[in-house]
This record gives sequence, structure tokens and C-alpha cells, in this order.
Amino acid sequence: MSRTRRLQIQAVKQGDPLAAPLLDELAVEYSTRYERPLQEQVESLTTYPGEEFAPPDGALLVVTEDGRPVAGGAFRRYDESTAELKRIWTSSEHRRRGLGRIVLAELEAEAVLRGYTRIYLTTGWRQPEAVGLYLSAGYTALFDPTRPAEEIGPHPFEKHLIRKVESA
Repeated sequence: MSRTRRLQIQAVKQGDPLAAPLLDELAVEYSTRYERPLQEQVESLTTYPGEEFAPPDGALLVVTEDGRPVAGGAFRRYDESTAELKRIWTSSEHRRRGLGRIVLAELEAEAVLRGYTRIYLTTGWRQPEAVGLYLSAGYTALFDPTRPAEEIGPHPFEKHLIRKVESA
């Protein structure tokens, strides 16, 4: 017997219980990959001003499956025309299912609705999966990909957004 799973995208605030798994797992991921103290990563993610990821200039989206958070991400204002993506996450139990692409598409659509025409983001040098996701989703690398990742440090990307015109 097969069971249909239902994905929903919800806008939440940083302190919302649906955002907790996103922030908790990101802290563990960053701590492990970059060999930094876990508590330092937790504080970095949870004490960041949540209003930066709230309307009118930002958003924090969580993808739930059958009511459980499985992926998410956020953006904040970088400059007048640019949104900066942050906290892109897919639960380790749900990776390789296209959820990262869903998060990117939803964040991009929301950014367009808020009037942004460009997205900027950085990802870490020890996150090759993220680099692959952004390149495959049409983001332009703002670094020399022929250089060793550790030499580059944070890997910046951009993408210009196109506002879709609805036909009558």
C-alpha cells in the first residue's frame, strides 16, 4: 500500500517551533563541518535578529511533510534590489529528494513578490552539495571555481530574478 505525502510551505517567525529543527540541525551541521563549538553555532543562529527574516523585507519559510519540518530557508534585505538567502536547510533524513530546489523556488518567488530583482548568497567552502544546488538552479558563482575551496572561503553566488507578467 502506498501513502501519499503532503508538502506544505509555511511562513514562520524565527521563534516558531517549526523553525527549531532547521536551526538545531544547521547548528550541528556547521559545528561538525567547520569544527566549531556547537554552542557557538546555536547562539549564532538563534540570537540573530529575527526581524531581519520577517516581512516586509524578509521571510523564513519551512517546508513540512505531514506536519513535520523537512526543509526551509530564509532571506533578508541585502540592499534595495537584492535579497540575501540564508539558512537553506534540508533535514538529513530527507535529502536527495529535491526539497532544496523547492525551498529555493519558493524563496525566489517570495523575493519577487517583495520587489527584489536579484538574490545574493554565500555558502561555506565545506558544503559542496550546496554549491552544486546553486549552480544547477541557475545561480552564478562570484568566485573562481578553479581555486581550491578552502582558499576561497565563503562562496558567493547571485541570481537575477525575472518578474513574471500575467496575461489577461
